[in-house]
Parts: sequence; C-alpha cells; structure tokens
Amino acid sequence: MKIRVVELFAGVGGFRVGLEGLPKRKSSSYEVVWSNQWEPSTRTQHASLVYKKAWPKSEHSEQDIATVPTTEIPEHDLLVGGFPCQDYSVANGLRNSQGLKGKKGVLWWQIERILKEKGESRPDYLLLENVDRLLKSPASQRGRDFAVMLSTLNALDYAVEWRVINAAEYGFAQRRKRVFIIGYRRGTKSYEAISKLADKKEWMESEGVFAKAFPVKKTNKEAYSEHLGENEVDITNSFNKDKPNKRSPFQNSGVMIHDRFYTLTFEPIKFNGKQKKLADYVLPYEAVDKSFYVSEESVNHPTKGWRYVKGDKKIKRVAKNGHEYTFAEGKMVFPDQLDKPCRTIVTGEGGSSPSRFKHVIEQNGKYRRLTPVELEQLSGFRKNHTKLNGISDSKRAFFIGNALVVDVVKKIGAQLATRIQ
Repeated sequence: MKIRVVELFAGVGGFRVGLEGLPKRKSSSYEVVWSNQWEPSTRTQHASLVYKKAWPKSEHSEQDIATVPTTEIPEHDLLVGGFPCQDYSVANGLRNSQGLKGKKGVLWWQIERILKEKGESRPDYLLLENVDRLLKSPASQRGRDFAVMLSTLNALDYAVEWRVINAAEYGFAQRRKRVFIIGYRRGTKSYEAISKLADKKEWMESEGVFAKAFPVKKTNKEAYSEHLGENEVDITNSFNKDKPNKRSPFQNSGVMIHDRFYTLTFEPIKFNGKQKKLADYVLPYEAVDKSFYVSEESVNHPTKGWRYVKGDKKIKRVAKNGHEYTFAEGKMVFPDQLDKPCRTIVTGEGGSSPSRFKHVIEQNGKYRRLTPVELEQLSGFRKNHTKLNGISDSKRAFFIGNALVVDVVKKIGAQLATRIQ
C-alpha cells in the first residue's frame, strides 16, 4: 500500500521528485494524490505549467489554496510543502522580515486550516521545509514565529522534530541550508516513542528520522527545554518580548511534544563518501550557448562589473533621517570554485547583469554564468525538468532558486517510510 501524499506550495515538484522519483521509481513507497501550486504575483502560472508537464495525469490544483475547499483535498497520510518563505528570507534581511504577518507568511495558516477542517481524517504525518531564518524570526521577538507554529501543531495533537540540514555536509553539490520539520500525530508509533523517551536528546541524536537519515556527532551537552506558552495569542504577545538582542532559543535540532520543546545544536558527522562538487555538473564548453558567457568589460567595470559587485567594499551612505553610516560587504570568491559544492542557488540566479549572488565559473579561459540544466542538476532534478516553451532561462533559474535539494527529501522520505509502514 502506497503512502498517500498531498503536496502544497508545490513549485516545480521538488518534494514529489524526492519522494516518488521522476520518472516514478517502482520501489517508491509514496504516491502524490493531489497537489497545489499558485503564485499570486503572476498572471501566468509558470511553475504550475512545469509541474503539469512533468505529471500530466496527476490531480493538480492551480488556484489560491485559501479558496480551495478542504473537501476537494483527498484523504492522505502525509502532507508536504515548502511553505513560502520570502518573508523570512536572508535576502530580505532579518529586520525587514515580516514573518507570520507577512503576505506570504500568512499561508502557514492555510496548513492549519486544512489540518483543522480535516478533523479526525487529517494526515498522521507532516514534512515541511523553510529557510533556517525561520527559527529566529522576527528580530523583535526571536523565535516567536516558530514557537507559534509549534503551538499550532501541538494544539492539533502533533509531536514535532526539526533539523537544519546543509546539503553539502552530507555529500551533495550545493551548500543549501534549510530547516526541515516533521510532524507525528498522536497515536502514531513515533509520537508514542517520543513521548516515552525520558531524555528527548536521544531522539535528536540517534533515534529520530533526521538522526537516521543525517547522522550527527554525539554531544555531552544537555538539551535546552522550555514550555511554549498557553496558546498562539499568548506566544505572539510574550515570547521573547522586549528582548531584541536575546538569541532565539531554537537551535539547529529539536523536538516538541506536550507543549514543551527540547533543543540542541548538533554537528554533522564527517562525510566519508564521494563529495559531489560543482565541477561534476558543468556542461562541456561546446554545449553552452554563448549568451551565458560574460564579457571582459562586464567583469572588470570599476563600479558595476562582476569583480566589483563580488568584492569587499565600504560605502558612505546617508539614511532618510540624515544619519550617516558605512555600508560594508565582504569579498566573495570570484570565479566560483569548481572543486567544491556550489553556493546556495537563489531566485535571482538568472539574467546577464552582474550580481553578487549569481554564480560565475571559468571555463576554457572564459567566464560564464551557469545554465538552467546545470542549476537543475545541482539541486537534484533531471536535465530540462523546467524546460517548457514560453518559459525563459531566467524564470527557470528562479524555479530552482525557489526549490530544494531533491536528494535531501529522498533521504528523509526513505527513513520516514520505515516509520509509517
């Protein structure tokens, strides 16, 4: 019997590829029975078009999830989704992050709505993903947003484990750090196992899904523990209130059950396999369209060139209130190193204009940007997964910047399946 999956905020299907495979693996334990993708800022739903190209016969919804009646969502065992994270994004800066109050942060409440309205038929398991900034958002009450989410799931009778995972630390070719969250409903074997453990550290360190899929070094430190609060309103009003310089209590690994969380920072064990690197996915020189090469002028322009935007700089600026300050940036490696995993692929990876965050490599003595095929494979998708008539290379790069490292989901899914079946 397949594990029935609903995929929310599906993008181009990263969770589905990780769980099912594409083409679908015969050995897969999972079957996506329904999916939803809708981008409010664009008229043409490009990501949804890519999704439907990959899975033309699937039950796929292309409308605002807030308008979808829960009755239209089929029964399922596992709910997955990389719920929109722009409001927490590092690119926006912590102090500009609006968190749960942001226009996309509020989509968290659609997850809650679906779980509430499903009632006793709500899924036994959840698998969610977000930027690790979530654990310390917003700046005025560090950790508040995550505490609200945990409280929400606690009220719905879920235990939760989370882990910040950097894909490159486990052999993959991208240094992409994301927080993954698993929910176990009361009555499942995992919920009961967590509840019975006297020391929740054991679950984080050796017994949990993340510990089995992504082993960590043992530590002598004790887990920090704290009650979440009475309810979401209480947490919103008081969690880390009036302590803007206090760190978030949430560390890179944790467990929540019975309105109490336990958290610790763990280090990954040293990866002993073959470390994948950027060079493994670089296309041959003759296979790359010349439009991806950058001119010598664009490399060396004194105020707009690639070397300048990626270099260290200190610039005097004046704020709107007249306050003078120095804007500073550190130096970035240029060109990107081929013998190491690539940096995090961001949504602004496409386009020819110089940017601090885009990748530039040297090939045959020339500099060039990465192609969509290279970006796809660095994230674990197959070649041309995002290719479709009418969709630009920049849009394809945007899709991958919004996606996750598929192989991380594959490893989590393989371990989670052993707990479900």
